Amino acid sequence: MEKTYEPFVDKLIELAIAEDIGDGDHTSLSSIPTGERGRMKLLVKQAGVLAGVEIAERVFRRLDPTVTFERILRDGDRVQPGDIAFYVEGSLIALLQSERVILNIMQRMSGVATQTAVYADALKGLKTKVLDTRKTTPGMRVLDKMAVKIGGGENHRIGLFDMILLKDNHIDFAGGIAKALAGARAYLKEKHKDLKIEIEVRTLEDIDEVFAAGGADRIMFDNFSVEQTRQAVKKVAGRAETESSGGITLENLRAYAECGVDYVSVGALTHQIKSLDMSLKAVE
Repeated sequence: MEKTYEPFVDKLIELAIAEDIGDGDHTSLSSIPTGERGRMKLLVKQAGVLAGVEIAERVFRRLDPTVTFERILRDGDRVQPGDIAFYVEGSLIALLQSERVILNIMQRMSGVATQTAVYADALKGLKTKVLDTRKTTPGMRVLDKMAVKIGGGENHRIGLFDMILLKDNHIDFAGGIAKALAGARAYLKEKHKDLKIEIEVRTLEDIDEVFAAGGADRIMFDNFSVEQTRQAVKKVAGRAETESSGGITLENLRAYAECGVDYVSVGALTHQIKSLDMSLKAVE
């Protein structure tokens, strides 16, 4: 797990456990003798890309540090119905308390990874990478971002803090491209921060304005047609990274990529997904 993710993951796990267990798992506490140990397996019930195994082990160990976790499959593996991802043995009460937290996490992460893999596969043979966006479930972003990488995509940015992205509203409120870029550079210098600057352009003429104002690390073509994108890449001529955004679908993804852009961002990777079906079952 990348160090950038760890603080977010631990907080998310704590929240997920707290909201599910509350003042106690009264069902398990009333029906399972304290100290009894058991064994369970994670059964995959739908084809896709597996994600969240590493997080599952972290959840189990949070509730029972003595668990034995036997990893059969790894994050990123292509799976089929009937596959077993892992076995876990430990306090039976802790295993039962972990069940829904782990399934909620793994089913969604695997859904995101599966969706991402479809888009990444469509770009095979090209230099273009598919990026996620900030269109994520509140509080779950770090897991969505992890799942995108597991599925073969790349993370755009985690949040508002790790990159400057001057979008249309920022530019309009700042008074134009030149003022927005100048303000961004002055801010980074004043705060002693080393962040990349990306700027959104809405026309081919905007690209000229960007370079007249000193350029940027990356230029995003917002809602450009395929032909406009081809012209935009030619105009940038390698002076900055390029990204296509807005109106990108699986059907037109490759056409945009073939224009030569470095990245294509797709909100659907994280906000139009179907969770992968799986279950935790007792092992006799």
